[in-house]
Amino acid sequence: MTMPMYVPPEQLIKDRADFARKGIARGRPIVLLEYADGVLLIGENPSGSLHKVSEIYDRIAFAGVGRFNEFETLRVAGIRYADLKGYSYGRADVTAKGLANAYAQTLGQIFTHELKPYEIDVMVAEVGDDAKSTRMYRIQFDGTLADVEGLGAMGGEEEQLTVALRERYTPGVSLTEAIALAISSIEATEDRPVDPTHWEAAVLDRTLGRRTFRRLEQAEIAAARA
Repeated sequence: MTMPMYVPPEQLIKDRADFARKGIARGRPIVLLEYADGVLLIGENPSGSLHKVSEIYDRIAFAGVGRFNEFETLRVAGIRYADLKGYSYGRADVTAKGLANAYAQTLGQIFTHELKPYEIDVMVAEVGDDAKSTRMYRIQFDGTLADVEGLGAMGGEEEQLTVALRERYTPGVSLTEAIALAISSIEATEDRPVDPTHWEAAVLDRTLGRRTFRRLEQAEIAAARA
């Protein structure tokens, strides 16, 4: 009878983390950016039907990078979580923080106990009545949960992208300025132009009322980069 090979726990965790990071880095980047009236979510997505940016609830949106089937599973679970909590208690009880905590627990369990970790990072944003009450959270493949202040980036060369964004970002920018900043930073970091029809973008716009999520049309994105 052969003995199973022993792998030190720290080596196993490191190998899983490296595996997940490589998968995420292959994904096309996504940027979340606060602007004057809410939050912009934008990234490169050649597919017209498989969305990387989606609405979760009235004032909450979701963005994922990595394997589509894996972050889509989380997105659907998040919608069910929000609907159940909103129905059982009240719509105001559904928050990005609560959703982010649920995602963090799920990803932490998968990373620790499953054979293969999820190769995804996700961000959750909730627009408030003003900039001070707007919240954004990032949940990494291993369940690590962090606040995001002002802007955040995932996928591709995300560290370089974050630096490029922060060098030019000013709080309170207009939506047009935010779109132009995100697109130019992504293209500079990726060192290539992105097909104008391959942008997927949406906003959480606090001026829209209860339902704040709105997808941006290609014409609106093209006008901003002109």
